Amino acid sequence: MQIRVYYEDTDTSGFVYHSNYLKFCERARSELFFQKGLSPINGDSHFVVKKIEAEFIKSAKLSDILIVKTLVSEIRGASLKLIQNIYRNNELIFEAKILLAHLKGEKVSKITHETLEFFTNFKNR
Repeated sequence: MQIRVYYEDTDTSGFVYHSNYLKFCERARSELFFQKGLSPINGDSHFVVKKIEAEFIKSAKLSDILIVKTLVSEIRGASLKLIQNIYRNNELIFEAKILLAHLKGEKVSKITHETLEFFTNFKNR
């Protein structure tokens, strides 16, 4: 997913504020569903972030064009592990390792077959 850095994404120095990298990753995860005409929320089933490990490699700044790439590294019964990388001009500037838990209502629940099939398309690509 391509993202342009706007003024609202930056701090007073013109560099992207650290928490916005996580917002860019969240947008990219949602966009995976939207591109297939789906929603990340399916009835009362959805994913929540359980754990994030983030590495800030270089700073992005105002007007940069960024590319967010998402890879599923592991699929388990009720969770997914993702790697989301953000690039500027083909150079890696940010990496997040994200553990998502699948919920039905407020309880951890096995991922549905359809959702597993959907995420399999993003595994090791």
